[in-house]
Amino acid sequence: MINLYFIGSAGSGKSSLTGAYMGWMQNHGYDAITVNLDPGIENAPYVPDVDIRDWIKLRDIMKEHGVGPNGAQIIAADMLALNITEMKDIIESFETEYVVFDTPGQMELFVLRQSGKYLIDALGADKSIIGFLYDPVISRNPSGFISLMLQAASVQVRFNVPFLNILTKSDLLSEEERGKISGWSRDLMELDDAINNERPTMRSQLSIEFLSALKSFGASQDIIPVSSTYGAGMEDIYNAAQQIYHGGEDLSRD
Repeated sequence: MINLYFIGSAGSGKSSLTGAYMGWMQNHGYDAITVNLDPGIENAPYVPDVDIRDWIKLRDIMKEHGVGPNGAQIIAADMLALNITEMKDIIESFETEYVVFDTPGQMELFVLRQSGKYLIDALGADKSIIGFLYDPVISRNPSGFISLMLQAASVQVRFNVPFLNILTKSDLLSEEERGKISGWSRDLMELDDAINNERPTMRSQLSIEFLSALKSFGASQDIIPVSSTYGAGMEDIYNAAQQIYHGGEDLSRD
């Protein structure tokens, strides 16, 4: 069983990608289930097989603790740890090869609260992959792309599991923009040139040293462009995950 966690900033397309990837898996005969870890999600584009909302309801938390939606999200993030054992039992009751996790919309609630790391460890860090989502609007500028690299590096350090960089909603970008972003993910010198052209006052050796430090954390690697709208890139995610845990060997189909 492989646990694939989609993590990214609010609006980066985690839920849409979860639904699109699950649909692709089913259409190709692969056995997988989805797990929703966001108690605040509404109108999810998929039907979760396991849903944190069965245990944690934001309205109940707001009423009981007298807090607003944001405060309720923080309390809910900490409450997640109280339900991990039962959630684990339910997940393991499925005879499946893949578990796809849709994490909370506010990334820091999963990444920085202790419950997120506890969940990944409890479900098996040794069989987990993080798919970090790059928002296309932020990524189209070199400074924004570097900001997301910083976030990716922090997630990598926090969880220390195999990592995929995923450019979501790539259909919103032009072919030229997609090419630039792919180039930045592969070549630090190309990214350094781009940031220096964008911010001439930042031109110094410090920038390339900074980028090299990010690369040492695994934040710089080929990025996978995907489109949940058109189903593009789903096979690339699958193949990358297969390469990590099965050396490229295909899973058995039903």
